[in-house]
Amino acid sequence: MPLVEITYAPHVPHSVLKELAAMLPHAVSVAVECPEEPYDGDLQPGDVELRFRPRGPFDVSGMDIVVEVRSKWFESRAANRQHRVDNLCKAVADSTNVAEVGVYLSLPIAAWAQS
Repeated sequence: MPLVEITYAPHVPHSVLKELAAMLPHAVSVAVECPEEPYDGDLQPGDVELRFRPRGPFDVSGMDIVVEVRSKWFESRAANRQHRVDNLCKAVADSTNVAEVGVYLSLPIAAWAQS
């Protein structure tokens, strides 16, 4: 289950944030799909967790939108992580039409439980 934090600049329009909320669950699922956690296209509650955060007054950033994805480490997922993050960054930039977009993919050794 990927955890996704989206930090955005104050001038990013609400419509762009709404578009991100709509497209990111699928785009992130495609980006982190692997044999150990295949993506069947049928997202269920808890499959992707999105958290939107406005940039704070003391934050320092040159990006309009930064998307941070944390998903469990698997060797098959880690082997081509740069390709995965490049594709996700392109999908976010294309979808939002925002010039300054950054995407960070972290693959920690982790576990997840859900009730």
